[in-house]
Amino acid sequence: MSKIAFLGLGEMGAPMASRLLRAGHRLAVWNRTLERTAPLVEGGAVAGGTPAETAAGAELVITMLATPDALEQVVFGESGLAGMLAAGQVLVDMSTVGLAAIRSIASRLPPGVPLIDAPVRGSVPQATEGRLEVFVGASDEDFARIQPILGALGTVRHIGGPGAGAAMKLVVNLVLGVAMVTMGEALALGKSLALPRGLLLDVLADSPIGPIVKGKRGLVESGRYPPSFKLRHAEKDLRLVEEAAASAGRELKAAPAAHAWLDEAAARGAADLDFAAVVAIIAGEQPG
Repeated sequence: MSKIAFLGLGEMGAPMASRLLRAGHRLAVWNRTLERTAPLVEGGAVAGGTPAETAAGAELVITMLATPDALEQVVFGESGLAGMLAAGQVLVDMSTVGLAAIRSIASRLPPGVPLIDAPVRGSVPQATEGRLEVFVGASDEDFARIQPILGALGTVRHIGGPGAGAAMKLVVNLVLGVAMVTMGEALALGKSLALPRGLLLDVLADSPIGPIVKGKRGLVESGRYPPSFKLRHAEKDLRLVEEAAASAGRELKAAPAAHAWLDEAAARGAADLDFAAVVAIIAGEQPG
């Protein structure tokens, strides 16, 4: 079994780290708020006081953080883990931070320390059950090294060389964000045309956006949106999509429209609710 450092124990990171611990790996963990390390320490992990301390001696260092700024701080900030990394160690970022951040960080790591981008598709239930889809950007050699370890988290797919995993995650999140907003607009239009919501949901469940309708129907019908994927993170992801498209010289139109709805929903108090709360905002309702 491997010695792994896992940094970032948020809603997704905590269940992911727990699965690695249960798979038998020796785990050192770190989180900005120390109390989130307690359940893992009770299970046998060791809590590090700083990112650098946590990464010391680990074969594999995994980061799962909310934003590019958070990743930058953990890697290169005061007591950042980069100061402790040495040739032979591998840094695996499983956050959704976009291509620019991945390329910037990779260019500044110590010699002999590769950065593997391995963002995931799925939310808290999939992370807990080991059913995530992991998109990996890495050399063939590095992928072969990490695939057996990340297999405890779900299905591991080698997308291509460094950066390819981050790129694929942007494409996936573009589809996810647009589909959720499409659901909201469809329900809002149906409401305006006096169609019953239950019937609308039945029909939309068999439409091209059926999977997301089926997955979020319970939240929409209840009017309550406890988060498994926070709306603030969905808004950030669509912003990263727009930035990547602009950098590539590609004009997108659906992505900015979806981003505008998510941005409005966040401004109206839904930032820490599930991202499906955008459906309520589009419909002119106040999500709970």
